[in-house]
Amino acid sequence: MSHAELDSPEPTPGAEAAVAPAVVRKRPKPGERRVQILQALATMLEQPGAERITTAALAARLEVSEAALYRHFASKAQMFEGLIEFIEQSVFTLINQITEREPAGSAQAGRIVGMLIQFAEKNPGMTRVMVGDALVFENERLQQRMNQFFDKVEASLKQCLRSTGEAATPTVDAAVRASVLTAFIVGRLQRFARSGFKRAPSEHLEASLARML
Repeated sequence: MSHAELDSPEPTPGAEAAVAPAVVRKRPKPGERRVQILQALATMLEQPGAERITTAALAARLEVSEAALYRHFASKAQMFEGLIEFIEQSVFTLINQITEREPAGSAQAGRIVGMLIQFAEKNPGMTRVMVGDALVFENERLQQRMNQFFDKVEASLKQCLRSTGEAATPTVDAAVRASVLTAFIVGRLQRFARSGFKRAPSEHLEASLARML
């Protein structure tokens, strides 16, 4: 091999890739990594039949270390609390919008039920949190918080129905109807989650609401 050949080697396949500068990952903005962690957790919960999610599996999905997770959340329970906060904020903001725009009564209550059903259908991972399937082996306070969530939903429905004066005993009647509607919501969400997200919670929704309201 001549000296000229050493000075001017022929390009080989992949040579350009070898000398190309390495891609530098951008450092997430403050709060961005926290959102990424919650999004990844919600996505993992969308897998039908998913087992208990470990921080190791979550870290692997994000391609970070478990220590990186704990820089943003003190525990896995705090990660689930982040999802619950998202659920609470989303749902109760929408309930407030409905009660401000719609006149009180059965139609208003129906809109709230429909909104919750649609929220669950669009967010299957969140549905597993709402019905407690994802919280079975987690901190007990998480399930208690979801119980309180549905208590608040029921109270909102009761308020809608109590304002109608449609019954001789509006307060008692509203409480019964709100309880039935809440049980209907929970039942539809449980069926959706436990069917592997195959049975849509919105199935025959209008006809079902017509019978109850």
